[in-house]
Amino acid sequence: MPQRRPEPPPADPSDLERLRRENEQLREDLRRSEAERQRLRRENEKLKEDLDAARRAVYRQAAPFSRGTRVATPRRPGRKAGAAYGVRSYRRRPAHIDETYEVALPPQCPDCDGAVRRIRIATQYQEELPVQQPIVRAFRVPIGRCCRCRRRVQGRHPLQTSDALGAAAVQLGPQAVALAVLLNKRFGLSYGKIAALLRDRFGLTVTRGGLVHAIHRAARHAQPTYATLCTTVRGSPAVTVDETSWRVDAVLQWLWAWVTRDTTVYAILPGRGIAQAASVIGLDYPGVLQRDGWHSYRYFTAAAHQTCLAHLLRRCRALLLDYPGQPFVTAVKQILQAALLTRDAYHAGVVSAHGLAVARGHYIERLGQLLARRRSPRRPIRLFHQHLVTEFEAVFSFLFDPTLDATNWRAEHALRPAVITRKTCGGGNRTARGAHSQQVLASVLRTADQRGLDATDVLVTLLTAPAPTIPPALRTAAAVH
Repeated sequence: MPQRRPEPPPADPSDLERLRRENEQLREDLRRSEAERQRLRRENEKLKEDLDAARRAVYRQAAPFSRGTRVATPRRPGRKAGAAYGVRSYRRRPAHIDETYEVALPPQCPDCDGAVRRIRIATQYQEELPVQQPIVRAFRVPIGRCCRCRRRVQGRHPLQTSDALGAAAVQLGPQAVALAVLLNKRFGLSYGKIAALLRDRFGLTVTRGGLVHAIHRAARHAQPTYATLCTTVRGSPAVTVDETSWRVDAVLQWLWAWVTRDTTVYAILPGRGIAQAASVIGLDYPGVLQRDGWHSYRYFTAAAHQTCLAHLLRRCRALLLDYPGQPFVTAVKQILQAALLTRDAYHAGVVSAHGLAVARGHYIERLGQLLARRRSPRRPIRLFHQHLVTEFEAVFSFLFDPTLDATNWRAEHALRPAVITRKTCGGGNRTARGAHSQQVLASVLRTADQRGLDATDVLVTLLTAPAPTIPPALRTAAAVH
């Protein structure tokens, strides 16, 4: 018969109590450790988000002017000495001379009081601004009445900017209003500074309120031109779009820019969703949309897309700072850089159209194989992987059509002047009417620059027209050479 196992001696009640207390203590320690782990995880995630936000702020157009601490050993300012100086140039001599002044030679030497004998005559040139005085014009306006319908009729001179008489008979001329528009919308000067400049430099007294009304009137005259520019952009085969924050009466809105090679349209809108993105070109836009990775742009299903490679490469560099040598990010960066080099070689005539097509297929296959692999367990890399999967069809469009841009640089460049204005003029506009004038006049000025037109002449043409009109040079898209 098998032997019975001896029964264990009865447990000491004091030992059971001690073990129970130890078990409870271990459970409490485990609970605290888990709570601490969760706290550290949340803190780690928040620090990563703060780090990502700080990195994005460096590249954002609205980033602070300071880039951090002062460099310990900064490079010497100015040009380099010796052969690295570069091409030496001088201010050219003027083509004509308006005034000539004879300079007297001192009769005595300023050092020893000796007699001075003239050796030769040297010429110095000075290019000076003329002293400006405002021109005051008086228009003697005949007023009549139609013999048939009894309607009041009055004449208008080509230099007049308004038909107003009576209390509003004193008006600013077209050149003065055009200068005010340029100073405010192109150079970002406030109305107070513009009034001070006109007073001190030109002797023209005008209040800030008077400037505001004059600029609103200029925007009203430019409204048909703005509508024509919107139509031009809507019919363009390729449009670059971007947006940046803007405030109207201290309320957050968004300044949008739709840019082609020769036309720019701005719009200040209360959001950055699909409705705002489609407000100018329409949701059924059939051309090529060159843009960044913002999700609203993907709703343009009738359009072809080119996502911005500069944004993707910037994201690669940021990820490689946190995960040096990460194979997936490194491979993506190499593919994108190689694609840009191939594009440049094609434009330089080094690569043929057939070679471009072969390279394009190679890059598409390489990137597709990368995206088919298992994703990294690290969340930032996993998110980048998913973003590339979503944007895959829009990455290499510039290799199918080499006339396309690989980035959204046109729209970003168009937004930079507005960003400077935002920094210097309180972040935006005070009223909805001011925002409307901002978008209309900024669009006209930017388009005039793109087409090589004199912005002052364009504004004067708009201001002196009896009714809102469209300058001939802005009616159709300029030929792009």
